[in-house]
Amino acid sequence: MKQISFQSKTSRKPDRLFIAAVCILFAKLLLLRGFFFGDFEFSGVFIDLFTALGVTCLFELILPRRLRVGVAWGVNLILSVAFFCAAVYHSYFGSVPTYVVLGSLGQVPEVGNMVGGLLKPAYFIFFADLLALVLSVIVVKVRRSKSHKSFSFVGSGGSRSYWAGTATRMSRVGVAALLIVCLLLSGVWINRGSAISNEIVRAENIGFINYQVSTAIEKRKERDFIASTSPEEVAQQVKALQQSFPYTDKLENAADATNTTASPAYFGAAKGMNVVVVQMESFQNFPIDYKLDGTEVTPNLNALMDESFYFPHIYQQIGQGNTSDAEFISNTSIYPTAQIAMSTGYGDRVIPSSPRLLGDKGYKTATFQINNASFWDRNQLYPALGFQNFYDKPNYNNDKFNNFGASDEEMYRVGLEKIDEMTADGSPFYAQFVTTSSHAPFDVPEEFPQLAIPERLQDTQLGKYLNAQHYTDYALGKLIDGLKEKGLWDNTVLLVYGDHGGLSTAENDPAWVSSMLGISYDANASRFNIPLAIRVPGVEKGETVELAGGQMDFVPTLMNLLGVSLEEESYTAFGRDLLNTDRNVVGIRYYLPTGSFVGDGVLFIPGEGFDDGTAISLETHEHIEDIEPYREDYEYILQLMKLSDDYVKVLPKRGLK
Repeated sequence: MKQISFQSKTSRKPDRLFIAAVCILFAKLLLLRGFFFGDFEFSGVFIDLFTALGVTCLFELILPRRLRVGVAWGVNLILSVAFFCAAVYHSYFGSVPTYVVLGSLGQVPEVGNMVGGLLKPAYFIFFADLLALVLSVIVVKVRRSKSHKSFSFVGSGGSRSYWAGTATRMSRVGVAALLIVCLLLSGVWINRGSAISNEIVRAENIGFINYQVSTAIEKRKERDFIASTSPEEVAQQVKALQQSFPYTDKLENAADATNTTASPAYFGAAKGMNVVVVQMESFQNFPIDYKLDGTEVTPNLNALMDESFYFPHIYQQIGQGNTSDAEFISNTSIYPTAQIAMSTGYGDRVIPSSPRLLGDKGYKTATFQINNASFWDRNQLYPALGFQNFYDKPNYNNDKFNNFGASDEEMYRVGLEKIDEMTADGSPFYAQFVTTSSHAPFDVPEEFPQLAIPERLQDTQLGKYLNAQHYTDYALGKLIDGLKEKGLWDNTVLLVYGDHGGLSTAENDPAWVSSMLGISYDANASRFNIPLAIRVPGVEKGETVELAGGQMDFVPTLMNLLGVSLEEESYTAFGRDLLNTDRNVVGIRYYLPTGSFVGDGVLFIPGEGFDDGTAISLETHEHIEDIEPYREDYEYILQLMKLSDDYVKVLPKRGLK
């Protein structure tokens, strides 16, 4: 029986296989660059070409011939999956993921209904060559079954690797020399990129794979830093930096020459009171006080604002962990590092926080959310934050509101029951509720309250979003009613805020949203703008505080109201008390480049640095031409976020159960 081997045919010109491997990887890197940045500058093409050459040379040199076929196809598959996931990830988050971020794909099944809507047919081109391989195998098998001849299919070139081949005409010395050149160029690009704070620009300038190498280098430096620094050292640097920024002159104005100990405004206004914190999923600020064709979208929140401190210019500051990061920031006043979800990266630490502070003062503390606590490693985050109890999925009756499980109403029902237990001995409590009913894709089952959606918004994400936020507002009203029925309303501070934006720019062009709703809607200034309301018993009339701020500011503001001095507690907060601040600046990153900030009525987004950055007005959403007045804010916020990263990295580890 005749045996036909592809090895004998292709081994005559093995250099072609090497070139083919380079071309395949180069093509995939270019495709990824197109998805990320939308264009192909010559420098970027040049970088990707030498990256493909370097990777191919490396495999050519290190792999024994007998392993090249299997390993080469395996690496090809891994890279294709990584590129595919990176493209999908970028389409939603607008950032270039690192290998650390891609390692969190285990969380995807929990939000599979949302991820499915992000997939585009073009992303599957990354697997075109793999599909071709599968089809060629099928064709060979079919032919073999028909001809009864024996085929020996061992890949293109047999032991000669499809990925790298063997350089019969290109000597191993030549391959090694080419690899050295590629490594040197990569080193130069990575070094130049290290000075760029804007992660997207840095990734564009050095290439996707070099960006991963850069991340690994930073991780190594981080380990060295942790080994040589203490939290106390960093805290002193933070204090010195914050004292250099002109946040406020209120205390100076309040204190005359004979009285230098004036208390901050509203200090202790809620001393000893209970605290209920509600984190609302995907809740942007624009639905507040908005009427959709005459119908209030958020009637309960609107009524709450009338007797609360309302902050209309608060911005999300989350990182990769999204909702779990919002829980982290709002309880700690520490910036997420943007390199990893804080629950995953720092759930093994003892983290200073509101529940830890109040727990030490006799408060009972608990948090409620309807996911499994293992989702985003909350089962580690909550003990790290000092919560005494957490109530997750098994504690609720599943009324099958969405893919996560129980509705907000069910979560509040259980929460009110647990609050009865917490207050049985007369102790004050700190209870946090994390809603999920308004999570993408924003489907509200018919048996739950609905908002009348006009025909122009039917079957649109915007229409569904408004309906979901309307239900979240409805459920919040039930919580408020429950607190009143239990006689807790007049002794409970209620802090309500959004965790992050919800409307994706891919499905909601800002101009279209503006025309549909009759409002000014900006892709950044509106999308990342979340509401904050703090209702304090005894403060009869609500007050709108126009100061810009972020989730970083919640802890200092709340502790001031409760009469807890963070300075006396030696608590390092990276945010400010919004009731005692005249000028504020807070950083945003991950969804925007590092160095972005809000403050003094402006949203600033850097380019490669400050000079090519852009600024828009928070009020009018118009571009601000003269950005020079914001240079000091930019430089300050970069330093502050760097110190925040340093601080959380050196926090002590706790004993894990």
